[in-house]
Amino acid sequence: MVEHGTPEPMAPMGADPDVTPNDKTMGALSYILPFIGSAIVLLSESNKARPFQKFHAVQGLGLAVAYVIYQIVAAIVGAVLGGLSGGLLCCVTTVLPLLPLAPMVYYAYQAYQGQVFDIPFLTDFMVQQGWLQRI
Repeated sequence: MVEHGTPEPMAPMGADPDVTPNDKTMGALSYILPFIGSAIVLLSESNKARPFQKFHAVQGLGLAVAYVIYQIVAAIVGAVLGGLSGGLLCCVTTVLPLLPLAPMVYYAYQAYQGQVFDIPFLTDFMVQQGWLQRI
């Protein structure tokens, strides 16, 4: 029971029983192929009407934009570090752009399992901007 003036606790995030296998597949594609998967969901009226699909499509699109920004910064850092020295730094700057791929695969797996989750910092930012609505 919640006292007057105390905000209601948020429902725990997790698997939604109304999520179909198609929802899970489209949610996963929104992270693996973020621009294409998100576009399919957001441009299709039937898919866009599904809250699970829309949530993951918008969140996957936001993650893809963050990834592109990260790639630009990594390229600049790689060019500067690569120009200053070779050897070990060259190897680091080669691996640096690949680091965000691991979370993208993990988020796709979570979506395929029917989970609704927040991406640290990104989800809160997108909700504050009004681009994303939590389900």
